[in-house]
Amino acid sequence: MSQNSIVTKKTSIFSSIGRLKETKVLTFCGMMGALAIVLGYVATIKFGPYIRIGFSGLPNQVVDYLFGPWIGAIFGGTMDIVKWFLSGDGDFFPGFTLTAMLGAVIYGLFLYKQPLQVWRVIAAQVTVKIVCNLVLNTLWLNILYGQAIAAILPGRIISNAVMLPVDSIIMLIMLTVVKTSIKPYFDNEN
Repeated sequence: MSQNSIVTKKTSIFSSIGRLKETKVLTFCGMMGALAIVLGYVATIKFGPYIRIGFSGLPNQVVDYLFGPWIGAIFGGTMDIVKWFLSGDGDFFPGFTLTAMLGAVIYGLFLYKQPLQVWRVIAAQVTVKIVCNLVLNTLWLNILYGQAIAAILPGRIISNAVMLPVDSIIMLIMLTVVKTSIKPYFDNEN
């Protein structure tokens, strides 16, 4: 990768934050936020207090793919706080908000303005599952509830390993549909 293409990519990633002033981008993010809330209620399965499998993160991934890591981070952090307020479930902990924002940055770096390829989707999923789900969220659970990491980590590893292929396939199919049906509407950045 040449120096010019690296500078262009960095400029593109950081300049995407300016798209927040576009009405269509804000409206679409609002619709994705509403969808994330609904999916959080109807498409989440809890296995005890520390393992949760759900699909409310799918709208976040669409936002990360379409608008990049920084809009994705703002969206992810905002949605984490909004979903916590609406659920009234558990204690609020800013570490989980930070993790939601970091996950958006990771997805955005792998997918924003990149060709949609299987290896990119899998690499993004693996990175998020290891860094955000297994390391950070396990640490936050330890800090928040005092649970021994050794006690909760095995179940979290199993659930993330089982969900890796499922999440990767769902994400690839979903983003392929988004690429052909929704992305062209947002490609003209005016």
